[in-house]
Amino acid sequence: MQVILLERVAKLGQMGEVVDVKPGFARNYLLPQGKAKTASEANLASFETQKAQLEARNLETKKEAEALGEKLDGQQFIVIRSASDAGALYGSVTPRDAAEAATAAGFTVDKKQVVLINPIKELGLHSLAVNLHPEVSVEIKMNVARSEEEAELQASGKSIQELAAEEEAAAEFEIAELFDDIGSAASDDDDAPVADEAPAEETES
Repeated sequence: MQVILLERVAKLGQMGEVVDVKPGFARNYLLPQGKAKTASEANLASFETQKAQLEARNLETKKEAEALGEKLDGQQFIVIRSASDAGALYGSVTPRDAAEAATAAGFTVDKKQVVLINPIKELGLHSLAVNLHPEVSVEIKMNVARSEEEAELQASGKSIQELAAEEEAAAEFEIAELFDDIGSAASDDDDAPVADEAPAEETES
């Protein structure tokens, strides 16, 4: 199926290009989203008359996206989730979660703009792409933790594995100190002076 693009579409083409796409992709995404029209003679003629207007609108929205992108790029947002001691999430973090976290921080981001670079299924810092405009994309990070305190530690550069190792080492140190205390107490008992035994009375021969 041939369509004429009304804006740049990644991996497909630039505004004004006539491209071949699968009918389902056109009907379910391109056409309802207003990103393209079927490449009929009437639509091609209509595009030519509206081209200047579309280009001006695209330029305006691109500038708005670039302005937002400058503030949003590199931002880090915290998402609190339940997870196992090994760091595996009970569930996952979705584009909706990322969009809601960014919006709560004062940025206007729609879940459709968020692209997961990799599925988020464990605690830690994860990178996501946010497509603010067909020609403007930025990267944000999701700090997925079990608590605000853990998120702060992760933000400082410590992984959940390092945090777990530190907790385990601290616990082992406490146990070792406890045994040292018990050992020294036992040693003190061993060193305690023993009362001299009374001499045996001599028997007369």
